[in-house]
Amino acid sequence: MKQFKNPESVHFPLAAYTHQIEITEPKRWLVLSGQIGMLTDGTLPDDPIEQFKVTLENIHKNLQAADMDIQDLVKVTTYLVGEFDTEKRREVSAEWLKDHRPCSTLIYVAALATPAIKVEIDAWACK
Repeated sequence: MKQFKNPESVHFPLAAYTHQIEITEPKRWLVLSGQIGMLTDGTLPDDPIEQFKVTLENIHKNLQAADMDIQDLVKVTTYLVGEFDTEKRREVSAEWLKDHRPCSTLIYVAALATPAIKVEIDAWACK
């Protein structure tokens, strides 16, 4: 069972996330390695927002392969390199998550595995 909580003693979440998720008696956990915006043909879009979209699609495909869905996500950590259109990123994220609010951390880093990669997201899911 997952209980999504935002304690009144902590500020309201600033974006599409929940401060804490208490998990009791989980049946299954899925831990995803950092996913990047690489298409199945091995190419990376040049545009960082397009990479972000593909990264989210790759997370969803991993969840589906484990018979899970976005609602099973409990923790997402996003690593970004360089300039990102914050409003567009939030819009894409909100569209992808719909009303689901996993715990979330966003980190800007100097670089990822190769210079072409502008976004990487790792995630935890529980069902």
